Amino acid sequence: MKSTLYIAFASIILCSSFTLKKEYKSINAPIEKIQTTIDRDSIISYSKQYLGTPYLYAGNNPKKGFDCSGFVNYIFQHFDVTVPRSSSGYKNLGTAKKAEDFKVGDVLVFYGYRNKTIVGHVGIICEANGMHSKFIHASSGKAGSVTISDLDSEHYSKRFYKCVDVLK
Repeated sequence: MKSTLYIAFASIILCSSFTLKKEYKSINAPIEKIQTTIDRDSIISYSKQYLGTPYLYAGNNPKKGFDCSGFVNYIFQHFDVTVPRSSSGYKNLGTAKKAEDFKVGDVLVFYGYRNKTIVGHVGIICEANGMHSKFIHASSGKAGSVTISDLDSEHYSKRFYKCVDVLK
């Protein structure tokens, strides 16, 4: 009798240690897309943490350095916005904005330093004021790092090509 009791008890313990597989049925309900808008000031706040990061040709890593398009690409990538990796990719991107329509977070596109027909530099507007705006960019010039410059400085105003909104 004791052995029968032990066998019954062992069987209960053995069976209870297994879990039953439950079958779940998915409901094919439509998933609503949530549209989020990117706060333009957040882009600037995020980009300013890289002020002073060294300029590095073809660089797109804050630990090593940035070139101009690498910096712009890195910043917008953080906000899931796809932009060209090369400054030349901005030549035919978007529609040029009027100066009075410039906004924080827009991308400024410049001709190259030596060649006035090839796009060679980009930056992000951090203070919008038409052609008196300020922009953050990775500069290979005197600063040699991520810095903020005036669009209306002689160096940049002569090279200005256009301003585009990449956040539409």
